[in-house]
Amino acid sequence: MTAAEISPLDCLAPELAGGWRTATEYVEGILKAAILDGRLPGGTALRQEELATRFGVSRMPVREALRQLEAQALVDVLPHRGAVVTAISASDAADGYAIRRALEVAALRRSIPNLTAAQRAEAATLIAAMDAESDPARMGQLNRRFHMALYAAAGHARMLQLVEQELSAFDRYLRFHLAAHGRGEMAQHDHRAMLDAADRGDVEAAVAVLERHLDQAAATIARFFRSRGG
Repeated sequence: MTAAEISPLDCLAPELAGGWRTATEYVEGILKAAILDGRLPGGTALRQEELATRFGVSRMPVREALRQLEAQALVDVLPHRGAVVTAISASDAADGYAIRRALEVAALRRSIPNLTAAQRAEAATLIAAMDAESDPARMGQLNRRFHMALYAAAGHARMLQLVEQELSAFDRYLRFHLAAHGRGEMAQHDHRAMLDAADRGDVEAAVAVLERHLDQAAATIARFFRSRGG
């Protein structure tokens, strides 16, 4: 085989077998495994025609599989380029968690003494919504709204704007994290503990839970990157 004939998708060849209920699950499952273990690195082009040929399916299940992988933050669909494997890195994740730890702890500390019953009730509603949600993109939105509900009474508009920007940017890491580890890693117990502390007006307890929440998430994703070599 010449260099021109080599494709990044050649790494999938050993897995092009097995029992799958649908063609979409077949394509999604194999691509997901290869992305999560690093065989398909960030930036790899995922062309529908090439995938359809390689998997022996039509373009429709390929298109749907890519859509589902995009919802999990495993694939980006870019203008003029089409679908590519999402590029994320251990260093970017570590930087993001450090920024979030500084900003969100400050926001929570200032917010709790001023939180209204309505704001705490909204946070409780969002926890319940996350319990019932299975779509990764929707879970990311609900997670962001929950955190912002707890920070809403901080009284510093620019700080809250920065917090929301970081949460929005980090949504892809949350979805990637859930794709790798499952929705059981959503750490809803931490969300409930933060809200419980906010209901009691216990600022230090809420801050301690938030710091642990972010530190454990940072450690988990760091271990994930180490397990696949970077």
